[in-house]
Amino acid sequence: MKSADIRQAFLSYFEERGHSIVPSSSLVPDNDPTLLFTNAGMVPFKDVFLGRDPRPYVRATSAQRCVRAGGKHNDLDNVGYTARHHTFFEMLGNFSFGDYFKRDAIHFAWNFLTKVLGLPREKLWVTVHVSDDEAERIWKDEVGIDPERFSRLDEDNFWQMGDTGPCGPSSEVFYDHGPEVWGGPPGSPEEDGDRYIEVWNLVFMQYDRDVAGNMNPLPKPSIDTGMGLERIAAVMQGVHSNYEIDLFQNLLAAAAEATGHGDTSAPSLRVIADHIRSCAFLVADGVLPSNEGRGYVLRRIIRRAVRHGHKLGAQGSFFHKLVAALDAEMGEAYPELREARGQIERVLLKEEEQFARTLEHGMGLLGEALDALEGDTLPGETVFKLYDTYGFPYDLTADVCRERGVSLDEAGFQRELEAQRQRARAASQFDVDYGAALELDGQTDFTGYDRLEDRATVVALVDEAGNALAQLETEQRGVVVLDRTPFYGESGGQVGDTGYLELEGGRFLVEDTQKQAGHHLHQGRLLEGELEVGASVTPHVDASLRAATVRNHSATHLLHKALRLVLGDHVQQKGSLVTPERLRFDFSHFEPMSQEQLAEVERLVNEQVLANAPTRIEHMTLDEAKEKGAAALFEAKYADSVRVLTIGADDFSVELCGGTHVARSGDIGCCHIVAEAGIASGVRRIEAITGDGALAYFRDQEARVARIGERLKAKPEQVEERVMSLVERNRDLEKEVERLKAKLASAAGSDMLGEAREVKGIKVLAKRLEGVSGKELRGLLDQLKNKLGSGVVVLGVGDEQAGKVSLIAGVTDDLTGRVKAGELVNHVASQVGGKGGGRPDMAQAGGSDVSALPGALDSVPMWVESKL
Repeated sequence: MKSADIRQAFLSYFEERGHSIVPSSSLVPDNDPTLLFTNAGMVPFKDVFLGRDPRPYVRATSAQRCVRAGGKHNDLDNVGYTARHHTFFEMLGNFSFGDYFKRDAIHFAWNFLTKVLGLPREKLWVTVHVSDDEAERIWKDEVGIDPERFSRLDEDNFWQMGDTGPCGPSSEVFYDHGPEVWGGPPGSPEEDGDRYIEVWNLVFMQYDRDVAGNMNPLPKPSIDTGMGLERIAAVMQGVHSNYEIDLFQNLLAAAAEATGHGDTSAPSLRVIADHIRSCAFLVADGVLPSNEGRGYVLRRIIRRAVRHGHKLGAQGSFFHKLVAALDAEMGEAYPELREARGQIERVLLKEEEQFARTLEHGMGLLGEALDALEGDTLPGETVFKLYDTYGFPYDLTADVCRERGVSLDEAGFQRELEAQRQRARAASQFDVDYGAALELDGQTDFTGYDRLEDRATVVALVDEAGNALAQLETEQRGVVVLDRTPFYGESGGQVGDTGYLELEGGRFLVEDTQKQAGHHLHQGRLLEGELEVGASVTPHVDASLRAATVRNHSATHLLHKALRLVLGDHVQQKGSLVTPERLRFDFSHFEPMSQEQLAEVERLVNEQVLANAPTRIEHMTLDEAKEKGAAALFEAKYADSVRVLTIGADDFSVELCGGTHVARSGDIGCCHIVAEAGIASGVRRIEAITGDGALAYFRDQEARVARIGERLKAKPEQVEERVMSLVERNRDLEKEVERLKAKLASAAGSDMLGEAREVKGIKVLAKRLEGVSGKELRGLLDQLKNKLGSGVVVLGVGDEQAGKVSLIAGVTDDLTGRVKAGELVNHVASQVGGKGGGRPDMAQAGGSDVSALPGALDSVPMWVESKL
């Protein structure tokens, strides 16, 4: 069976047994601060298991795309060198949310494996947890598993979502690849061999572990299963390595063609074939290369693939060419991949080109480090800086060092690398997870669409570390959770509301409102009184700040549509931030916008503002929203019923959105774009202001022009012409000053020739100057070299106030074989706290110790003599 056939057979099998087929979620987990990427099939259902996300079904099945390349689950370094490690994989799963339990889950799995896939019973081995007598009885008495092919294990057969939350025993099914492959059954000393390979894990969620470690029975025991598509495909296709299945064989062939390397069993080709999957799907899900977070992991995977391609002899950019082959393999199963193919190719190509420049830059930096090296070992700190700061591969540094007869301080590099890993692990904890302290039924009822005040009951109090509290005292900081609230919790780019909670005899200042696990978290400080769980309060949202936020949020929707009209349909929202002060809108586009384009976008938005059309909110199914043409955020997860916002005349903008908005487009007042810039490869950012913020901006600009006019003795409408005239005049004066300085420098240079010393028949001039710019230094150096005919020149400028030293060294062409300007300038720079480099005939450097400059220049003749 081909991989695509197995995927479809699995989904159809469970659909026929009452399971709803749920499309794969994004690789970027939705509203989960604890995960870097979606790394298991159950991640999209995490809140469903916890009872926080009610769904219209109790049985589900999915083929979920997953990535394990960062944080706790990181397989990156093993990829390409083992048979089954991947950065990207597909997890087939079936789930029960309080419906069926162990018996049905076990029978479903066994029947699919033995009847649908036709695997021989004698080839399968089953394990259960040592405490799970029920599962053992079902396997042995009902399924009839051979007791000789059965194991009871401890920690290997207990699954948990995290330190707290749903957990329970599991049962795993292994496939026996036969005695010709080394390894023993699960639980034996040889279990790490490759003979018995796990293909399916059935998790029986029956407990809820609390913060004290207690295992409390879940009111609705549930099922979570996972079967790796690549592993079961290897079994069905009679191969031992995942890289030998049909899907990878086609990708390996494409990689071989792109790199010009014909051996498809090469580990480097496997790396490339694996990495194109994770990179392409991450970009399709809105992740872009950057130097932090998810973007950093993506950049690292891309560069690892490119490096392996170059290792195989690939010339130029090649990695982006594999997107077409991946589309052919997986585009039908994942339409979002096919739709984003052009964007993915552009992002990967741009990153490849940037990495090529990085390699070139890194070679220069490495060369400088080796030239300045004292001894025969390159320090680990230097190797790590090249690797981490400049993206220069460690193995390439090692290759260059071997060629130069230099060893590497590998222990020092590993220390720095481990410190970086610790920082990365810490950074992967994006936020405090309050879920363990909440443990509440249901969700906060949000009433803020049509009111800014309400009556509510305190259902939980939490301190800033995430620990549950019984009460808050005066001046104590904490988090208040209510049963209902008009406070909007930060999501969809819109910041959380602020305001206060009025209570009997006191007031709680709400400084921010966040959303987590279906609850609104009111973060702030109790100004006076005492606040207990169960108390009644009156929430008051800051009306002026909410109104300003609402204007900016509605403007982002109009901006999104206007950008698509002006730039094209490739524009997609890549993030936003909506505050009371301004809005920020990130979108996909590969070049800076022109002033004309910005003006047209702004005109289209304000045209809709002036139309003053009523805003329309509708609730419909996701399919109906798609038919209506509603735009959706790339990272969002949507329920079957969605909220659709239409704003502007003639349905100008139609988007899925859960935020708060103006009643009519005219309430925005006006919208003005204040900035446009690039923030990542293929991503631009617009910043804009609306309403009172825009009016204040216009008043400020008008006042600035008036003040400039007063200084220029010109009316506001004459300011531009008067400034242009001054600029032109200033440019002429600067040219005249440069001409006079050059004339003075030439005269000074003639006077300095007499100060040159003769060292073994060569003229050497080392001179400190004052008040000379870098450009003038270079001109003066060329003059002195020409007048000397044959010789060495070093010039230095010290700025006492700035604590800065500028150095330049020159060697006439006839002497560069014996004296190198780069080595000379580094010799001088090292004495003034700096370093530099350049060509053999001219080099520059900087430093910070002005007081050491005279002595450093005095050392030049002796240094030149040592070289001669």
